Amino acid sequence: MWKIVVAFIAFAALALFILTKSGGDIDLGGESHGISSSHEPAASEAASAAVATAVEAASMPASAASQ
Repeated sequence: MWKIVVAFIAFAALALFILTKSGGDIDLGGESHGISSSHEPAASEAASAAVATAVEAASMPASAASQ
């Protein structure tokens, strides 16, 4: 009986490892209801756009920034 439990734990650990390494979108937090769960990718796109703008501003020469 204990061998079945050990095999189940090993199989579950292997499955989680494979799914996380394959780039699957795994959320172990349970069911998520509401608007916030569907708008998270847009927030990351806005953040990356803000970073790109900040990098461009930082790389701009001082004479060009004052104009």
